[in-house]
Amino acid sequence: MSAAEVRVGLLGLGTVGTGVVSIISRHQEELRHQVGCPVTVKKVLVRDKEKQRPVDLDESLVTDQIEDVLFDKNIDVVIEVMGGVETTREHLLTALRNGKHVVTANKDLMALYGAELLQVASENGCDLYYEASVAGGIPILRSLSDGLSADRITKMMGIVNGTTNYILTKMTQNGSSYEEVLKVAQELGFAESDPTADVEGLDAARKMAILATLGFSMDVSLDDVSVKGISSVTKTDLDYCDQLGYTMKLIGLAKRDEGRVEVSVEPTLLPKEHPLASVHNEYNAVYVYGEAVGETMFYGPGAGSLPTATAVVSDLVSVMKNMRLGVCGRQVQEPLHARVLKKANEIDSKYFMRLRVLDKAGTFQAVTSLFASHDVSFEKLLQLPIAGEEVAEVIVITHHTTKENYEQLYKKLSELEVIESIESSYRVEGGR
Repeated sequence: MSAAEVRVGLLGLGTVGTGVVSIISRHQEELRHQVGCPVTVKKVLVRDKEKQRPVDLDESLVTDQIEDVLFDKNIDVVIEVMGGVETTREHLLTALRNGKHVVTANKDLMALYGAELLQVASENGCDLYYEASVAGGIPILRSLSDGLSADRITKMMGIVNGTTNYILTKMTQNGSSYEEVLKVAQELGFAESDPTADVEGLDAARKMAILATLGFSMDVSLDDVSVKGISSVTKTDLDYCDQLGYTMKLIGLAKRDEGRVEVSVEPTLLPKEHPLASVHNEYNAVYVYGEAVGETMFYGPGAGSLPTATAVVSDLVSVMKNMRLGVCGRQVQEPLHARVLKKANEIDSKYFMRLRVLDKAGTFQAVTSLFASHDVSFEKLLQLPIAGEEVAEVIVITHHTTKENYEQLYKKLSELEVIESIESSYRVEGGR
């Protein structure tokens, strides 16, 4: 590190990269106050050097050659905001082995290769920070590793994908279909042209793997996360949720009981009075339950140029402080606990189910008998005939039961002659 300044190499100058350059340029006084020296952007890697950009950069700083960043001995910190996984992994491993500290906003990379990158960082006396990889401008990772480090975290539950939250919000508020809202979300830039990673829950799953690994000090991988997206959610489902006093959100859940964990992402019904039920549009929020602190909630914008860039530059400040103190590369710790996943008979929840059944004598008795035989009882129940048809809709919210019991019940219901179809099924959280 130069005694006079900290020099940064930036990989990527898209939405977040532009925000990083803007904050570093505009907040020099605050940065100098925090760490006692200025911050200089020395090189910026881009794909197209001729492209017009909304930030004013000296042409000499812009390069399309990755070697200009990775092998420049005058660069202290590499900030990665270009995305990608395999090639980006190789670039960051090279940076760390060349003694450069790394800040990344790359959730895909950290979910798959975070343990490896952190280990290489430690071996080379380097820092690796990744706050912006989970919830944009919300400082959730720093809160887990610093603010709540003395507590034992038992549960993390939240909305960690802004695209799906926007879609479900508009479907609920406007009565629009999934397809209609998705199209609007794409036009507004809240959803990608290929929205699969968001709407099928993969983006949220990566974030929950990162949260669970850090919060539980346990090596949780992406494959450990049970995932279900929102593409099959219908306006009818949301209408019944509302009628029964619930709101639907795509919820990421990481829960630990007696050393065993479950991690999932799925559309979930929440009571309307639950704080997460009032988190709308593209905003994110994470509830954290600790044995000592109780319940805490972190809320804010989950994406966007400046919110995400703020998290990136905050990580940069942490690196700079460590550099001046001479303690870089010491934050990496091996997981304290072995990963033990809950079995289906250890996962407990309430469930929402919507059935189309034959509207005739004996149907209700057959359905209720099957529920009883699987030790699943009703908390709420609606039975509504469908005009002009010989079928009715039965909407059920169960009491708490195990995932194993519920899955067995679901299979038997799908085979029952008086049931025309199981239209939908969702987890229910919150309440008693």
